[in-house]
Amino acid sequence: MAQQYIGTGRIGPGKSVAYTGTAGATSAIGAQTYKVRVLVTTDAFVTTDGSTPSATSGAYMPASPYSEVFTVSPGQVIKAVQAASGGTLYVTEILS
Repeated sequence: MAQQYIGTGRIGPGKSVAYTGTAGATSAIGAQTYKVRVLVTTDAFVTTDGSTPSATSGAYMPASPYSEVFTVSPGQVIKAVQAASGGTLYVTEILS
């Protein structure tokens, strides 16, 4: 799988939260953050707007080692819910 070049940035604060059939939610993204790197340890559905993810309302993400970079707005909350089994959501803020 080819990775897309998204530019560079400084590594900012990291967050992690467990998820199961109930969504796990991070704390709010920082005031100067507009991109985040997201990784899940099991297949999951993810949202970046604070809404509760599901199979019909979230982005499907396969388990690590695959990560995605998403554009966000400061203050947003990242959430994940399991596709089949619980895991951990890791979010790293990418600072300009």
